[in-house]
Amino acid sequence: MQPLEFSNGTVFSEGRHIYTISAAPGHRVYGERTPVVDGKEYREWNPNRSKLAAYIANGGKVLPIGKCSNVLYLGASSGTTPSHVSDMASEGKVYCVEFAPRMFRELVGNCSPRPNMMPILADATKPSEYKFVVGSADVVYEDVAQKNQADILADNMEVFGARYGMVAVKARSEDVAEAPKAVFRRAEERLKERGMRILDARSLEPFEDSHEMIVVEKA
Repeated sequence: MQPLEFSNGTVFSEGRHIYTISAAPGHRVYGERTPVVDGKEYREWNPNRSKLAAYIANGGKVLPIGKCSNVLYLGASSGTTPSHVSDMASEGKVYCVEFAPRMFRELVGNCSPRPNMMPILADATKPSEYKFVVGSADVVYEDVAQKNQADILADNMEVFGARYGMVAVKARSEDVAEAPKAVFRRAEERLKERGMRILDARSLEPFEDSHEMIVVEKA
């Protein structure tokens, strides 16, 4: 296994395959392969199941999540990608916000063997609802299927004092009729208006149709 140069030793590769070191050895989340190398259990990270893995597989070069990062994850769903973020931020915290009760129940189960993952049933558009739980964050990661995705990211970054943000923009959630590239450019411009510097903006195709990952830093 070789660490990816830009990942500060949190993501590894072997050929075309991507891995994180498991923070909960012996526990699989979605049937992923878990090879053991030099006494460490690695979890294969499938880019067809994770937009963050798709970003990395597509050559993304900015990954502001380190071993000690506190990450606010918006749109955690059942916890597939958050579990890999938990591996990456093994000495930090991952606050997992999910709005749908059914997905939240699965999320709770996937958080249970991982003490650094905290499930929060809340609406990502209302950060005041979970401010008392989170306190502050170094990075906000967003994967929500609704309008105004850029503003949701910026609002949460402001409330929690995050320096970095990542948002997987879903063009069809913003406007089903508009060309995806136009939606992405508008999201980038809105983030700039909100005081962000764009560090990377990259299509997630072929893994995800009409999606772009935008990575920002507070200017």
